[in-house]
Amino acid sequence: MSSRQAILLLCYMHLGGSHISAWRDPDAPENAAMNFEAIKEAAETAERAKLHGLFLADSLALWQRSPETLARLGSNVSFEPFTLCAALSVVTERLGLILTGNTTYNEPYHLARKYASLDHLSSGRAGWNVVTSGNPAEGPNFGGIELDRERRYERAAEFVDVAQGLWDSWEDDAFVRDRESGIFHDADKLRVLDHQGPAYSVAGPLTVARPPQGHPVIAQAGTSPAGKAFAAQYAEIVINPQQDIEQARTFYREMKDAAVAAGRDRDDIKILSNIALIVGRTQAEADERMALLDSLVDPVPGLETLSGFLFHDLSVYPLDEPVPEIPVSEQGTQGIQAHMLSMIRKDNLTLRQATQLAARVGAVAFSADALADHIEEWVNTEASDGFNLVFTDLRGSLDVLAEHVVPELQRRGSFHHEYAGTTLRDNLGLRRPSHASTVQSV
Repeated sequence: MSSRQAILLLCYMHLGGSHISAWRDPDAPENAAMNFEAIKEAAETAERAKLHGLFLADSLALWQRSPETLARLGSNVSFEPFTLCAALSVVTERLGLILTGNTTYNEPYHLARKYASLDHLSSGRAGWNVVTSGNPAEGPNFGGIELDRERRYERAAEFVDVAQGLWDSWEDDAFVRDRESGIFHDADKLRVLDHQGPAYSVAGPLTVARPPQGHPVIAQAGTSPAGKAFAAQYAEIVINPQQDIEQARTFYREMKDAAVAAGRDRDDIKILSNIALIVGRTQAEADERMALLDSLVDPVPGLETLSGFLFHDLSVYPLDEPVPEIPVSEQGTQGIQAHMLSMIRKDNLTLRQATQLAARVGAVAFSADALADHIEEWVNTEASDGFNLVFTDLRGSLDVLAEHVVPELQRRGSFHHEYAGTTLRDNLGLRRPSHASTVQSV
């Protein structure tokens, strides 16, 4: 496959659209986040377009909001992602299912078992978006646990080590299932992890056979120094929030180099640029859709959303004056903060305009042809290996992507016509991990 045909595309499955007012769109599905039929149709559209996978974010708590704001948001409830992806695995055949698993508020055995089970149910299409928690409201739901950023990533590294060891509890050919002899599995091919570490003590073995992919694909989206160091060691998909192409090229080069320095191959890590967007068949159609969603922004949740992104209370400032100087906080996701501040400064936005920017998560309006050009430019100049597409309105933009953008990329010879294989690893061009030799036989 040539480099021009190696574009990777994920659909960020923000159910109902990423815009905080998308639920008010007359064209939006009713109760989109809890409407399985609408979600199933979106997944089927993504697979029909031959996208590599769905990317599902998750939070273990409502973001800290005022009652007035919470009452105006349509994203306060959603399906638990493992349950949802198990259901989606039945109605899709090749589409990857990459879902978030929190290492701060779970135990390694729990998540290793769930991801291994999903990988079997989907015939090898599971991916794990590793997060360490960016929502301060999560801790009180789990006994008040709070960890600083460095400690969260230290625990995450041990957590993933344990999960990968548990996935290797059984060798691939351990289960002989010989009815005549009465031997169900080869005793020499069952391994015990017996992990004893600073944060976790896990004996094993796992009660699920080795996943079809060996290990589910590991994804990571942190851009702090600790996050990037973790990604270099463990991640196979890295989500890059940089919106400036030169900064993206720098990030791309640095992450590939860091992976090599960690003893990995450059092709073991795929860099996907995160882009929030709305897509129309023409630019006028895209602009019209964006203007509609912007017009639906309620200033109460808009202002609070912006304050949440920037980890700074903006309620005391005048709405129609420029956004004041705000430093990047040590809390939250630093890459998102930096991106939002960059866009605000670039266009010298007023606070009211910035609330609309925050409401659409910094989304940009593209025509179908312009998006195809954008994707090609970034991949062909090593700013990314592809994109994680965050649709502001989901269904409208996803339909345009499937009906116009993907066929255009295929016409140009830049995107595949069929999936490369049956597993997520096959389709991303990632090698299957060999069975670890560090765990001990029973």
